[in-house]
Formats: sequence, C-alpha cells, structure tokens
Amino acid sequence: MTKLSIATLIAVAMLISSGCALTQPQVESSISAPATLYESVVIDSNSRQPVSLEEISNTLSKADIIIIGEYHGHPASHLLQARLLSYLHNHNPHITLAMEQFNLDHQSDLNNYLAGKTGEAEMIEDANAWDNYRGSYRAIVEYARAHNLPVIAANAPAKTVRCIGRIGPDYLNALTENQRQQLPAQPFLDTPAYREKFIKAISGSHGSNDPAISERMANVYKAQLLRDNTMASRILQARNNHPEHPVLHLTGTFHSEENLGTVALLKERAPELSVVVLSPVFWETKDTSPSLEPQLGKGDFLYLIQPLPKEYRDRDRQNKAMKTRFSGRTETHCTSE
Repeated sequence: MTKLSIATLIAVAMLISSGCALTQPQVESSISAPATLYESVVIDSNSRQPVSLEEISNTLSKADIIIIGEYHGHPASHLLQARLLSYLHNHNPHITLAMEQFNLDHQSDLNNYLAGKTGEAEMIEDANAWDNYRGSYRAIVEYARAHNLPVIAANAPAKTVRCIGRIGPDYLNALTENQRQQLPAQPFLDTPAYREKFIKAISGSHGSNDPAISERMANVYKAQLLRDNTMASRILQARNNHPEHPVLHLTGTFHSEENLGTVALLKERAPELSVVVLSPVFWETKDTSPSLEPQLGKGDFLYLIQPLPKEYRDRDRQNKAMKTRFSGRTETHCTSE
C-alpha cells in the first residue's frame, strides 16, 4: 500500500476544506444552464424550482444564520455572495458578515481597515489575506465597509491549525492562556457523519489501515475540526453580541454542505437558531439535462455553476505544483508540552 506523508495529507485536507470538488456531480429539468463562469442559477431544494435572488432574500432574511458554501476562487460563488449581501442588507441594515477567509488572530487588522486606519494593501499584508482576496473577496468586504457592517474573522489561527495537523491536539498545550481562550471551549467537537465523509475524501483508495497513516489522518481531521468549531463559535459570539443581527457566513462548501461541519456544530451548540445553507453544484456545459435529485441534500438552496477549467492534465506537474504550494508551511515550528 502506498504510504501517505503528513505533507500530502495536509495538502489534500487543505484542498478539501477549501471546497475543491474531488468529483463534479451532474446536476435536471428544463432549467437553463448558467451561460458564463460568472452566472449561477439558484434552486429551492424543497420545490426544486429556480428562484431569483430577490425571492431567496425574502426567505433568508427570516433566518438567524445564512451560510453560503463556495468553491474558493470561483467567480460565480463570489458574485452571488456579494449580491446576496446587498439584498439581505436591504431587508436588515444590521446584518453581520462572517468569513472563513480571515483568521481570528487578525480581527484587529481587519477592523483597522474597516475603520479607515489602513489601506487595502496594508490590510492584505497585516491580516494575511488570501492570495485571491482582490479578485474574490474585495467586493463583499468593500460593501460591508461602505455600509459600516461588522466583518468577523471567523477561522482559527493558521499556525495552530497547521501544528495540530502535524503533531496533534497536544499542541494546544504550547499556546499562551490568551491564545487558548480565543479558541472554543470544545475545539474538537465532532459528528460521526462528518468524520466518515472527511476520512473517505482524504484517504481515497489508499485506506487508513496503516497505523502511521491513521495517526496522521486523525491529526489532520482534528485540525479540520478546529476550523469548524472555531467558525461556529465565532458566529455564535457575533449573535450573542448582537442577538437581532443575522449573520451571513462565507465558507468552503465542504464545511457546510449536507448540514455537516460548521453547520452541524452550530446546531449542536445553539439548536434554537435557524440556519439556512446555500451550496454550489457544478453543471457541466455539455449536460443539457442535469439531475438535481442526488444533490438536494447539500443545502436548503443550491446554486448551479459552471465548473472551472481543469488546472492540470499532467499529474506530475500537478504534484510538483502542490508540493511547491505547501512547502513553505512545513517550515512552521511546532512544539507541545
């Protein structure tokens, strides 16, 4: 059996948590396909009928928490998010925006930008914004800034996530008291269905019978759980601070589809709150009759989008690019006590 290195496991886990599809399921009916990579078609999973953003915003405005799953970097996901925020803001001027794309230890850096104390380039550097910030998230952050909407840096600190993925939960012992207090009280709260989905996605055909692989995989999964638990905790903190303010949260679709991940943890921690999930589904341009039925459980609403072009057709080049992409992260110094 081929052995998987910890770097490979972490790399695959990063791709999974980013919302990258390992498969592109086909999606039915007489619904018109999105004509460009910027367009999406929103479907009500109950009625199986298309709905406009205006119609969906009427429904979403009654929810406590709205989660839009995304494929990171997909223009249709980000255009939908920005438009939907503006519609929801028209319904409730006090909406809060929460984002997986910023880590909680950079909340003050994000606040400084929203308050006009720093420029965009400074914020991108100070807050360690994602490489695709300008193309993917600038529009929605600028809308929030222009309308004085709070923006919550919802994700766990990057170093903490990486080190837990490498050496396990004991890394939390190396954190200062202040760093530990920023994390949720139950950082690894879990659900069996999510664990099964994650292990299946990350292990693929290799299985997990090798004890070394099993231990590494367990650590990588704990890192994933820290992300989800932290995002759930940050969303609920925002709700506790402003009970009447709905929260719109942006995250990779793996964290939210099928009501798993962050969504399951929200419902575990605050079952009294209503959570509505929008999930992306790829519609291949060659498919004239998509099948919605297998996808309906992914969210209360689906939004159909064209798949992005295939990045690599040469597997060796793909592996080399992935190794280069994640090589810098292996330099992080992790110690536990």
